[in-house]
Amino acid sequence: MIASTNTDLSNKFALDTNSLSALKKDAKAGTPAALKETATQFEAMFINMMMKSMRDATPQDEDGFGNSQQTKTFTTMLDQQTSQNLAKRGMGLADVLVRQLSSQQMGQQALAIGAEGNGAPAAAANPFGNAAAMLKSAAAAAGTPTPASDGVAKLPATTESGRIQAPHVRAFQEKLHNHALEAEKTTGVPAKFMLGQAALETGWGKRMIKNADGSNSHNLFGIKAGPGWKGKVAESVTTEYVNGRPQTRVEKFRAYDSPAESFKDYANMLARNPRYEKVINSGGDAAAFAQGLQRAGYATDPHYATKLTRVIRNSLA
Repeated sequence: MIASTNTDLSNKFALDTNSLSALKKDAKAGTPAALKETATQFEAMFINMMMKSMRDATPQDEDGFGNSQQTKTFTTMLDQQTSQNLAKRGMGLADVLVRQLSSQQMGQQALAIGAEGNGAPAAAANPFGNAAAMLKSAAAAAGTPTPASDGVAKLPATTESGRIQAPHVRAFQEKLHNHALEAEKTTGVPAKFMLGQAALETGWGKRMIKNADGSNSHNLFGIKAGPGWKGKVAESVTTEYVNGRPQTRVEKFRAYDSPAESFKDYANMLARNPRYEKVINSGGDAAAFAQGLQRAGYATDPHYATKLTRVIRNSLA
């Protein structure tokens, strides 16, 4: 039996490629210590992907503070190191992998980590995309879904770009998915596109417009209450862009009795208003849908289309 060097990456810098190479060598030996350490590093990758997904799911002001390339680089490095430290404490995934995967299977995953993991050079725009699929296939091969916070085991959801879906994003999508499907029947617009817009408008449901009594207006799409609106109204502070400059105003918005009613009104607006004809005919392309909304005057934010496209492509499964 080959003795393990017991490589421990938990106290090392996340980008230390020499330590990662040592881990790969130990994993090939198939020792229990190497198996545990490899599983821990795999868990660190999973945490890192979740952190990255949560950052991607948060709309950013294109000209805002902290949005420089240098800041993004250091934020990525911080997330990698934080993920490694959290994995050392453990969230349960490493233990699942150690129990279920054989030494041969785990060795194969360790080799993949060398190409896609924390210490690898950024060979692609999304270095965590393949790792997300790798995590799902490893769990599926072992017949072991990842643990969920509600106690119900589920495989981690991934977006079309391969990113692990953040828990609050998944919860938002699952809660409103059926309403979005009904709106899709009316408009022909993919449900995911409308969910993305609702997410952008409400900050994933965390910035809902409130009625005067503090109750939820259920206005998921930021639709204002114009002169022709006969329903309930809620007033809220909002930011409008005039000649490219943000201005804070108090505006009247439509209020609904439920999320289903909000989706129905939004779908009817898109289907019946001629100005949104190109939005309806966007052909299932997220960027065309977002740009069509902005050209039609749906929002005054000059970066609205870019933000919406990013949310749809990077955050929704």
